[in-house]
Amino acid sequence: MAGARLQKGAVWRKVKWPVYHILVGALALLMLYPIIWMFFSSFKESRTIFTTATTLLPADWVWSNYVTGWQGIGGYSFGHYMWNSLVIVVLSTLGVVISSALIAFGFARLNFVGRNFWFGVMMVTLMLPHDVVLVPQYIIFTKLGWLNTINPIVIPQFFGAPFFIFLMVQFIRTIPKELDEAATIDGCGKFRLFIQIIMPLIKASLATAAIFSFYWRWEDLLGPVLYLNSPDKYTVSMGLKMFLDSESASNWGGMFAMSMVSLLPVILVFFLFQKHIVEGISSSGIKG
Repeated sequence: MAGARLQKGAVWRKVKWPVYHILVGALALLMLYPIIWMFFSSFKESRTIFTTATTLLPADWVWSNYVTGWQGIGGYSFGHYMWNSLVIVVLSTLGVVISSALIAFGFARLNFVGRNFWFGVMMVTLMLPHDVVLVPQYIIFTKLGWLNTINPIVIPQFFGAPFFIFLMVQFIRTIPKELDEAATIDGCGKFRLFIQIIMPLIKASLATAAIFSFYWRWEDLLGPVLYLNSPDKYTVSMGLKMFLDSESASNWGGMFAMSMVSLLPVILVFFLFQKHIVEGISSSGIKG
């Protein structure tokens, strides 16, 4: 009996590896299928994309979709829209990462009146729907004269993001306070402590916040639609939207082609920094 069980266990271990990878591969293919479909659709004629939606490969490969798509719409090339998005993404990411780290340091290391209360208030804002604050924010930015500028999209990021603050607070709490005490004895002030001791030790959380901020700002459509009115200030998401025309034929081929181009920075960032994403998320709940 024992020998039969051992034999069955050995057989299962041999079978488990290919079965597991086949199931995971099938699931990955299912999740990636929309992107695969969009990739092949970017080489189809616009009028045939949805009439041949069940056929993955195009009958005739239309390479000109990438040429016409890159030429853009509204007198500006698609590269112009990508540059606008890049400027917004870089400024927003720098602002949110630095400000969130500074606020997280205050919550994790400084003792001040009402610290727990304000930390709780910040956590409650995580559950506040973004749609609730759209109208008040729009009124404020209108009175400040910020419409048709990137200020309403970029400047609020310099006041921190609750999710990133919470993530960094968990990281900072894993750092022994003895390091703070030793640095203070050596004459290190609070700001120097934050820059030279804390920041290098929470690189994983800083990288995670930067990556997620990049993703969210790059794909953002609502903010640019609300605050940007001039085509020369349009972002990638708005540039893609311009390929659709409700009154005439939409350039679906060009839109899908430029959608694939707009995915390249996202894919590149993911593969370059996926280690930091996993490390940042998995380590944020560990306390030492």
